[in-house]
Amino acid sequence: MAETPSTRLLPLGSHAPEFELPDAQGRPHTLDDVRGPRGLMVMFVCNHCPYVVHLAPALADFAREAEAQGIGVVAINSNDAEKYPADAADQMSAFAEKHGWAFPYLVDADQGVAQAYVAACTPDFYLFDGELRLVYCGQFDGSRPKNKEPITGADLREALRRLVAGETPVATQRPSTGCNIKWKPGNEPHL
Repeated sequence: MAETPSTRLLPLGSHAPEFELPDAQGRPHTLDDVRGPRGLMVMFVCNHCPYVVHLAPALADFAREAEAQGIGVVAINSNDAEKYPADAADQMSAFAEKHGWAFPYLVDADQGVAQAYVAACTPDFYLFDGELRLVYCGQFDGSRPKNKEPITGADLREALRRLVAGETPVATQRPSTGCNIKWKPGNEPHL
């Protein structure tokens, strides 16, 4: 498990890049379909990453809290499913169901959406306000599969609290850490 920090960040204030992606059953979802009236949380995740598996049940709980406050939630899997078959679309529904994910889990087969969001790892979190302007791009919390920190979602929860309260965004945003996105040949980001 190679730990990759998300150091290629989309600048705060950026507008959420548009997308139209299918879920595992092939149903298309657009940015407007998944946004809530008060904002949107976009997560780049996959099925096999130990960092995602570590947080998966907590992500379900957080999504319910966010949705109850008018924030849409969507997860996007951009990994190369040919080289990593555990991340293939036919595996996504079972993974989502196992962890209680009720939000859309979408397939970014050509990896264009991950590139547009400047995503680097799984999990990678983006919180947008009601105008779809980025207010948070960072970690869920300090918990990792091999440390003893509890899973609290403290960093993302504070960003959500500030968004809902109409306060300024979190000043210090710690990058997410996880497995690097498994890029297809030729799609690797140029740093």
